Amino acid sequence: MRYLIFLLLFGLIACNSNEAPSDTDQTDTTDTEIPMTDIDSIEENGIPSEIYSNERFREVTVEKQGENSYNIRGQAQVFEANINWVIEDGHEELLSGFQTASTGAPEWGDFEFTVEVKKVRENSTLNLILFEENAEDGGRRYELPIVLQ
Repeated sequence: MRYLIFLLLFGLIACNSNEAPSDTDQTDTTDTEIPMTDIDSIEENGIPSEIYSNERFREVTVEKQGENSYNIRGQAQVFEANINWVIEDGHEELLSGFQTASTGAPEWGDFEFTVEVKKVRENSTLNLILFEENAEDGGRRYELPIVLQ
């Protein structure tokens, strides 16, 4: 009986060992982390800092290329690969158009286009709205609003 108790205690102690993990078990992530100063310089250099998504658009980024020029790219899952867009300033539509993704729904197709738009009012904010047009009534569906900086 003592022998059985001894084996049980030994088993419990062996299973609950509090050894620190060895160096090979730990993953060093310091090389992959980006310091905050690097993030600031990325945003200043025109590299997109935000990624926008909804049900029909994903991984959408906007890169400012000049004072009034923006490059928009991402993926869309829209009917017949038709992507509609409009740029407004809160008061009126300044520019509108459409693009075609590389493939239509149900697949995700890539798209990329560049727009040039100038503010009419200096204190206004430009908004890009990507959307799918409803085939039944021509209305907007799955709007993805993006503020242009």
